[in-house]
Amino acid sequence: MGFVDLLDQIGGFGRFQWLHVTLISLPGLLMASQNLLNNFVAGMPAHHCTPSANHSIPYQYNHSATMVTERQLLRVFIPLDASGTSLDKCRRYVTPQWHQLLMNSTAPPADLTSAVETEACLDGWTFDQSEFDSTIVTEWDLVCSLRPLKQMSQTIYMGGVLAGAIIFGGLSDRFGRKVILSWSYLQLAILGSCTALSPSYAIFCTLRFLSGMSVSGIILNSVSLKVEWIPTSSRTLVGTLSSFFFTFGQMILAGLGFWLRDWRKLQVAVCLPYFLFSFYSWWLTESARWLVLNRRSEEALKSIQQVARINGKKDVNITLEVLHSHMNKEIVASKSSYSAYDLLRTGGMRRISVCLVAVWFSTSFAYYGLAMDLQKFGVNVYLMQIIFGAVDIPAKLLALLMLTFLGRRVTQAACLFLSALVIFINIFVPTDMQTLRTTLACLGKGFTSSSFTCVYLYTGELYPTVVRQTGMGFVSTMARIGSMAAPAVLILDEVIPALPSIVYGGAAVIAGVFACFLPETRDIPLPDTIEDVEDRWPGNLQPKEKQDQAEEMPMKVGVVSEGGMVSKEEIALKEMKEGESAGLNAL
Repeated sequence: MGFVDLLDQIGGFGRFQWLHVTLISLPGLLMASQNLLNNFVAGMPAHHCTPSANHSIPYQYNHSATMVTERQLLRVFIPLDASGTSLDKCRRYVTPQWHQLLMNSTAPPADLTSAVETEACLDGWTFDQSEFDSTIVTEWDLVCSLRPLKQMSQTIYMGGVLAGAIIFGGLSDRFGRKVILSWSYLQLAILGSCTALSPSYAIFCTLRFLSGMSVSGIILNSVSLKVEWIPTSSRTLVGTLSSFFFTFGQMILAGLGFWLRDWRKLQVAVCLPYFLFSFYSWWLTESARWLVLNRRSEEALKSIQQVARINGKKDVNITLEVLHSHMNKEIVASKSSYSAYDLLRTGGMRRISVCLVAVWFSTSFAYYGLAMDLQKFGVNVYLMQIIFGAVDIPAKLLALLMLTFLGRRVTQAACLFLSALVIFINIFVPTDMQTLRTTLACLGKGFTSSSFTCVYLYTGELYPTVVRQTGMGFVSTMARIGSMAAPAVLILDEVIPALPSIVYGGAAVIAGVFACFLPETRDIPLPDTIEDVEDRWPGNLQPKEKQDQAEEMPMKVGVVSEGGMVSKEEIALKEMKEGESAGLNAL
């Protein structure tokens, strides 16, 4: 018997679980706003140099100046870029070229302008305000030579998420899931709101880094608090449905961005609700598994009895003895101390960790590579955000079906391979076929989103309770490194336009290969100890002679363990499961 059997006795997936999962998932509606906020807060409008104010129209051009459009008048001060169709974003003429007013064409012959002296934008830039009223780009002129700072702000934020994964993963295993979750809500509410008051780019990036740390605390502890109160049979459905909160959050972000259009107002709007989430999170129920393993069995018993009452199981009599009998093996294992080293110490854990590192890195790398540069598609950025959010709905429904009927491993590998295929196909689509390119990008983003849905659920099922949060923090670290690298790779399009897509697609292919070596966890109870992991999914196949010896071992009737009597049927079942595990490793 284990904790899963205890959950079945107190109602399985009942009213408590529905309420518990819903309250933890609600903040996910604004979690997309944190990760994808740079699409709007750091939006880059069309811009050009501000013309010098020290000029007057020569007399002979007065009549012509009244007959031309604003764009034609700007041609007097701003040269065309290399394409010959748009105004240069970073240069202007040293002296106005008034003769441009006499030309019917907006693109004069090259010999008239090629030798004209130009200079940098000494009087700043003029920004188009049709999409954004204000962004950090327009406020601190993050264009031309400062353009990399736009992507740097997102990299710094993801660096905070990385630091949070390292710090909060270990802290929640030590102090509990609920305490760290509540603190993370409060930290994001305070620091995120204060970000809107940033007087400089440096302070903005510092506060975004600290906000990113709290985002990791929220994500990691939300996953664990949900998984550790859910029966085995409900994990797939709950994990997938919970991810829809992030999906709808992407569309909420588009609506808020379109409505507010000012980066400071938008920053406050997506962070203030976390004060409410922090307030009600103190009424969430701590993981009973964690309480027992940290010698707080009385609190765990009260929580279990409360859950039974909410689920309508008032006649169930759970005592400390019953609780300990269900978790005897886990209690013994918890007397040892665990660290990140235990994630790699044994064969089975090492195999799982190495494969998950590759999957998390590449999934995050490809996802944010596609989702963090919406302006490149030539479509209204708000509409593009809604499209990118909406495509997740069929993608995650497909993931739910695949997780249910094909299992975790096949779903994970298939989503990665399909996303890579779509990304590679898009390389060969001509740039003038913008609709097809956008459609393929949406498909690629949908598959990477499905991969994210699967890997969050998969990781929680693979790591045992004693190091689950440490493991989640460890692999999330790799994901954050991927999300930090993704914006930097976008700059490579200035070298070779197809290079970012080649890098994103190649990473997805490598991760898909690693996913094929992960063990299957569908309909298997959560492991509680490292020994559970090694019993189910050993890192190395046993030598044939050892397997033969195990098969020839006579069954012992009446073997006594600390939890009580073990029957012949139980031993036979255990041997059968071990045989299945060995067969799985052979695959």
